[in-house]
Amino acid sequence: MQDSMIKVSDAAFDHIKRLRVQEGLDDTYGLRVSVDGGGCSGLLYKLDFDNQEKPGDQVIEDKGVKIFVAMKSLLYLVGTELDYTGGLSGKGFHFANPNASRTCACGESFSV
Repeated sequence: MQDSMIKVSDAAFDHIKRLRVQEGLDDTYGLRVSVDGGGCSGLLYKLDFDNQEKPGDQVIEDKGVKIFVAMKSLLYLVGTELDYTGGLSGKGFHFANPNASRTCACGESFSV
C-alpha cells in the first residue's frame, strides 16, 4: 500500500464517514477515485464507494480511508488532496490537484 500519493483532508474524512453511515456501508468501504474524459476542461473527476480492489489498482490509504485508483487515473492524481467544503457557495468534494494546469469554474473538470 502506498501512502500520501492522494491525501484526504480532515473535512473530507468526516464527510466520507457521514456518507458511509447514510448509505449503510461499513468502514471496509473506501473511495474509488478515477479520471475520465469529459467536462468543460477535458478531464473529469469521479468518486464512488468501493470495497474491492480491481486488477491494476493502486490502493492508497490516508486517515484510515482506502482509496482505489486505476494506474491510468493515478498518473493525473499524484499529490492531490481531496477536500470537502460545506458552505453555501461550493458545497461538495474538491480536488486540490497540483497536476492540473487549468480547472473549470465548478471544479469538477481539469486539464493537464
